[in-house]
Amino acid sequence: MTSKEILTFTLKAISDRHGEDTGAYDMQGHSILADYYVVTSAGSNRQLHAIANAIIDEAHKHNYYDYRVEGTSESNWLLLDLGDVVVNVFTEDARDFYNVEKLWVNGKKLELKED
Repeated sequence: MTSKEILTFTLKAISDRHGEDTGAYDMQGHSILADYYVVTSAGSNRQLHAIANAIIDEAHKHNYYDYRVEGTSESNWLLLDLGDVVVNVFTEDARDFYNVEKLWVNGKKLELKED
């Protein structure tokens, strides 16, 4: 499965679960860790976990099982490592605090369709 295909199903899952202020960054040629980095916010801890579970469900629908999830049920930040796509799902306060987008300033911010 290509990194673009993983990115596509990831963004669909985030949109389906109403992730807020979603950003995706093309880091090909800038990062050896991943081709794409994605960040989104959730209005609550419950929504944060629903978004992460939706991404995992979409991965399974596409027969993709090469992923890891970092964080706990109490976390305000979950990281989903899908190989060439890394997804950060934050509560709004945690996203403001960590400001991970500053790490990707060398990448190209992708234009995402708003639903």
